[in-house]
Amino acid sequence: MRRIDLHTHSTASDGCLTPTELVERASRLGLAALALTDHDTVAGLDEARTTAARVGMELIPGCELSVVWPVGFMHLLGLFLPERPDKLMAAMDHLMARRHDRNRRIVDKLNGLGLEMTYAEVQAIAGDGSVGRPHLALAMQARGYVASVEQAFQEYLGTRGRAYVPKDQFTPQQALDALRAEGATTVLAHPFSLRATGRVLENKVRKLKDMGLDGLECLYPEHSPDQTREYLRLAGKLDLAVTGGSDFHGPAVKPDIELGAGGGDLELPYALLDALRERRAKQGLPV
Repeated sequence: MRRIDLHTHSTASDGCLTPTELVERASRLGLAALALTDHDTVAGLDEARTTAARVGMELIPGCELSVVWPVGFMHLLGLFLPERPDKLMAAMDHLMARRHDRNRRIVDKLNGLGLEMTYAEVQAIAGDGSVGRPHLALAMQARGYVASVEQAFQEYLGTRGRAYVPKDQFTPQQALDALRAEGATTVLAHPFSLRATGRVLENKVRKLKDMGLDGLECLYPEHSPDQTREYLRLAGKLDLAVTGGSDFHGPAVKPDIELGAGGGDLELPYALLDALRERRAKQGLPV
């Protein structure tokens, strides 16, 4: 089976491999195609394109947007972005400026809890990528305040953590509009994160489809077999595309998740990509 992965992250957001390292790893693992979908940025796509061309890897340019959601959390993937998604980049730049303010407030909270560190330390860990909570967690780990990234989130950075600060986000409609303006295929990532099932989930996804949603990420490492079956059934019922991805961040962030395999049993056939391209062709979008 020719394997793919349509949900991955690099150091351009909160992954621990550079775009080059990510694509090279995918090539070594024998993947036929890879989507780079960094959080709220497209900064790594040019490097990924260059590397993919060098190693003969098929790259699907994308991103993952965080959106406002009352229960659980919602992320929306945009796949098949153009080379210069200028309108989307402008919207992302606005959010990024607000998130730097948020990150500094988190550092201030940590300092107030007796965990001395500077925002410059966090930025150094992030390098050229956008700063996020995983970088804050790694800075805390480097200082010896926590033993792992998981502990940092559980005790300090997660929604119930002592240093948590909410971040500015798009509304679902704003995110879908921004992605569709660039001709992207829009996908609800890891539907389990909405914390809804049955008729409630169906109603929520139906509303998203009315806003412009194209697909569901049905195949995902954290989905149980029952959840996978529910999401596949829902995608069929609502005529939504089926996608899948590992949500790979690298060994320092998600050590148990591998490209194209998730925890080891994720199956992502190339047929998923064929179906996406066929759908885009019917919509009159470039493939």
